[in-house]
Amino acid sequence: MEIKKTNTIKSSIKTHDHPYLKDAWIPNYDEYEVNDLKALGDIPKDLEGAYYRNTENQVHEPIGRFHPFDGDAMIHSINFDNGKANYVNKFVKTEGFLVEQEMGKSMWAGLMERTGSSKLPGWGAQGGIKDSSSTDIIVHAGEPLTTFYQCGEGYQLNPYSLDTKQKASWVPVGGVSAHPKVDLSTGELLFFNYSKQSPYLNYGVVDKNQNLKHFVPIELPGPRLPHDMAYSKNYSIINDLPLFWDQEMLKKGIHATRLHDLPSRFAVIPRYGNPEDIKWFEADPTYVLHWNNAYEMGDELILEGYFQEHPWPENYVDAPPGLERMMAFLDFSLLKPRLHRWKFNLKTGATTEEDICNETIEFGVINQRIAGLEHKYTYSMVPTKGHFTFDGITKHDHQKKSFTKYIFPEHIFISEVSFAPKTNGIDEDDGYLVTISNDVREKSSSCLLFDAKNIEQGPVCDIPLPHQICSGTHATWAQKSDLKS
Repeated sequence: MEIKKTNTIKSSIKTHDHPYLKDAWIPNYDEYEVNDLKALGDIPKDLEGAYYRNTENQVHEPIGRFHPFDGDAMIHSINFDNGKANYVNKFVKTEGFLVEQEMGKSMWAGLMERTGSSKLPGWGAQGGIKDSSSTDIIVHAGEPLTTFYQCGEGYQLNPYSLDTKQKASWVPVGGVSAHPKVDLSTGELLFFNYSKQSPYLNYGVVDKNQNLKHFVPIELPGPRLPHDMAYSKNYSIINDLPLFWDQEMLKKGIHATRLHDLPSRFAVIPRYGNPEDIKWFEADPTYVLHWNNAYEMGDELILEGYFQEHPWPENYVDAPPGLERMMAFLDFSLLKPRLHRWKFNLKTGATTEEDICNETIEFGVINQRIAGLEHKYTYSMVPTKGHFTFDGITKHDHQKKSFTKYIFPEHIFISEVSFAPKTNGIDEDDGYLVTISNDVREKSSSCLLFDAKNIEQGPVCDIPLPHQICSGTHATWAQKSDLKS
């Protein structure tokens, strides 16, 4: 095993007692390349591809109050081939990152500050903030693509070195939100963006060759805060949920959310449909961060995601002064999301919905090979009470209506899992769940592999990494055959 530290980014942070700048959220500044990682247990030879993990790392002393989603994107990848694994991590060289590196300080205020607090014009639906590209990562046209949840550029990376190549050329004015979706059966990328200007939301399709083929407005009554979308074989689903910015506060330059007395609304549009083709459905009021899948069954379009019981939570009681709302919205034990199913009847326009379970879980994944079709299994993350980290993994078998889980010791947190199919897999759950652990007691991290058929037995392989890795939001998996050589 050869460990090579390739770079260290200089930090100007002076504040270290913020709850999201310590423990599991200590930022990383070192970049590494490690070939032939040594594992505790055999690395499976039927695992070929790469796990990519996006993390938020605050480099400079914040302007005003800090939110963990303000941090700059650093990508961690573990590439598997023929029973061996290599590790690389690098910052995404966004436009904002490069400017702040040159200036040696923060130039943009974060999500919690008023409009006008930044020192330079910025990005995002909120406006005037940095596009850190640190929310999401997917693979499209053979290359990793990073995105920011408030809308910004899409940054394309080399799949092996993680060098930042360029901004995706297809991204329209207004940017792209986090959670674009790639349909592996066609190679198409589906996306949306949103803003404070009419029509407030747009939807588009990019083909497998990175050409923007379709882009249409989705007219909304005003600014909204969608976070994710879903798709089936023939339709895309965009949401208009009742948690969004308070319009009176917006007039004062304050981006404060509140739960409005409105139903949840869903726009169902054919993949290449026009505004006049949209069918709108209403459902119980809530907020949903993430959708797992959608599929068609007879006259119904079925959507799976996480229904929040308390999308407008009480203040976080033990938060430092000024962070009570931020920490509340980062505490899933207050939001109480649960696995939920919506059924939209395309013929009658009726909506029915049901809980799949009452567990507090979120950040779900399925085997992406069957995305858009009916799935048998959902894997979800078990959130930590009081903090934006994860303690464990659950598996739902929708045919047997059974539920299993694995919980880590209290000092170990994990990243969002991705499902990695076995190269010779037949069953939907023939594969591995890949994640990165964060041991705050030992200050170490490992790449862990679970047998997706039996998560209860715990990790089947533990691959130590050269440093403790900061927590973050999203991850993805790509088969070797889906990566550019």
